[in-house]
Amino acid sequence: MDGKRDVRLEPGWLRLLGDEFEQPYMRALSAFLRERRAAGATIFPPGPELFNAFWYTPPERVSVVILGQDPYHGPGQAHGLCFSVRPQVPLPPSLRNIYQELEADLGIPPAAHGSLVAWARRGVLLLNSVLSVEQGRAGAHQGKGWERFTDRVVSLLDAEERGLVFMLWGSYAQKKGAQIDGRRHCVLRAPHPSPLSAHRGFFGCRHFSQANDWLAARGAEPVDWQLPSLGEAERLAAQPPSAQSSVTG
Repeated sequence: MDGKRDVRLEPGWLRLLGDEFEQPYMRALSAFLRERRAAGATIFPPGPELFNAFWYTPPERVSVVILGQDPYHGPGQAHGLCFSVRPQVPLPPSLRNIYQELEADLGIPPAAHGSLVAWARRGVLLLNSVLSVEQGRAGAHQGKGWERFTDRVVSLLDAEERGLVFMLWGSYAQKKGAQIDGRRHCVLRAPHPSPLSAHRGFFGCRHFSQANDWLAARGAEPVDWQLPSLGEAERLAAQPPSAQSSVTG
């Protein structure tokens, strides 16, 4: 989101969120991003990928929501999906732990890459609370307006009558999801998968099987958590969905 640069939003999300881009807080956020770039800051992910979570997963296809905090701040890592990295990028520690829990829970061996685009295409909304960061400066764009935008997203998802699964890993995600209606949705809470906290309850949480069991019990399709080969992951990452729209930031 930078001046007149078009931001990719899947049409369903554009209908739900388009008005947000006219709000003063989003205009201020856009101005902030322009100022930081003009000052020489390197911002991740690249502008066209800021809204990838809303590009790969149309609102009507969302069945599971994973809430993250802010993007990875190393070169080449962030591409708009929480916990995910591009196919050729080494796995961050948190993602390694996610794969470890997935294998323990469902017997799915760790993928040879860190791209979660396949999950996103299957209805897993991989949503960070803050959608941008600066190189080497974790949390640099917190408190600049992104939280209000993603709070609106969480509110829209909470209003879904069909019922969704929310995976809230760590205190930050749990605070952001505190208002989710647990009577209508399945709200799964665990410590964050980072090496600092994974051993305090993320390992053994069995969220992947719990999510699928809950969806199946409601007659919904369980998520296929198996990730594709490296070659297929590269193909998926290079080929965005055909349906597209844009909104000016």
